[in-house]
Amino acid sequence: MYAPQEDTELLAGALSDEPVPPGAHVLDVGTGSGALAVEAARRGCRVTAVDVSRRAVCAARVNALRAGVPVRVRRGNLFAPVRGESYDLILANPPYVPAPGRGTPPRGAARAWDAGGDGRLVLDRICKEAPALLRTGGVLLLVQSALSGPGPTVGRLREAGMKAAVIRRRHIAFGPVVRGREGWLRERGLLTAADDKEELVVIRAELPV
Repeated sequence: MYAPQEDTELLAGALSDEPVPPGAHVLDVGTGSGALAVEAARRGCRVTAVDVSRRAVCAARVNALRAGVPVRVRRGNLFAPVRGESYDLILANPPYVPAPGRGTPPRGAARAWDAGGDGRLVLDRICKEAPALLRTGGVLLLVQSALSGPGPTVGRLREAGMKAAVIRRRHIAFGPVVRGREGWLRERGLLTAADDKEELVVIRAELPV
């Protein structure tokens, strides 16, 4: 299960700026602890939270109960549990850290952050599948690392017919995962010799009316 960190906080800030009316249908995909789902529910939204991890599903349900807000929590792979449904807002904090290896699916806790050699294993699926779940005028808010290419994310969302742009940036100290593979990231050219922090970005994409 992914515990709330700087990327969660950055995405929560973008959520607080989003003019989401009470009663709006919100999907929090890859919910982890359910922190963002709970925040959306506190604003009176009708929230569905999805995660592939059983532990995350349990944690999200418990945290919603403790917060006293209704959140529908479903276990499944990305959008599979909500096929055929539609939303006004989708929140996504997916795995996005590039990982060494030959495309072997991550196991255990690493499922929360490892995302293939370029970090885009889940990001590309979101870019492809999220637009079909959004209502007209609906919005996707997604957080990722600059290590996994915000440019391709914006480009693919625009190709899907959405208006997309980076709306928030933050530089943070290397966490234990990035620090543990710093040499590999530099060899790949994903970090330069001068880079001593990781950049996080929030991308906002809107389905035009």
